[in-house]
Amino acid sequence: MAENGESKAAAPADLKGLEALVARAGEGRGTPPVEQWNPPFCGDLDMEIAADGTWFYMGTPIGRPALVKLFSSVLRKDEDGKTYLVTPVEKVGIRVADAPFLAVEMHVGARDGVQLLTFRTHVGDVVEAGEDHPLRFEIEPETMGVKPYVHVRGRLEALVTRAVMYDLIALGAHEAIDGTPMFVVHSGGQAFPVMKSADLEAALAEAAS
Repeated sequence: MAENGESKAAAPADLKGLEALVARAGEGRGTPPVEQWNPPFCGDLDMEIAADGTWFYMGTPIGRPALVKLFSSVLRKDEDGKTYLVTPVEKVGIRVADAPFLAVEMHVGARDGVQLLTFRTHVGDVVEAGEDHPLRFEIEPETMGVKPYVHVRGRLEALVTRAVMYDLIALGAHEAIDGTPMFVVHSGGQAFPVMKSADLEAALAEAAS
């Protein structure tokens, strides 16, 4: 019995059973419509996505890329901030150290004369940064290091890997946003602020000293 008085079904105990369940959920559907499903919560699973994108089950890395891709297709992050594997019949919680996906490749192109950045994740998602898939930048206060994220689907994001991040930042430029000089990156007709220009200049000066 759960602490709130609601009973919970047991979470799937074995990876093979969960794999079969997820595979059935996605049969003939393309990307499963997980945002439309409202199954009962069946408890937390001992599964984690590490900061480097590695999936673990009961402390052991999941070494099959096809299995990771299958599970990633039914990921959903809900309003409670937690991430779940969701099928039409059940929802199980998993742990995510940072972002559930990694953006491992970026293509710089153009559409109608406007710069367009396209990202590929380590599980095969391809998204074009813009209004529907915004870029977001976090700044690590201790180092002023930049952590870029790109929206993938639902509330799920991909962390842009460090190697790709350097290429991304190289595309940035300074411009005023709401009257404040900012360092921004453009894609799909949208300007995505990275940080204030003054903060960037201070960080560069400190790094050079």
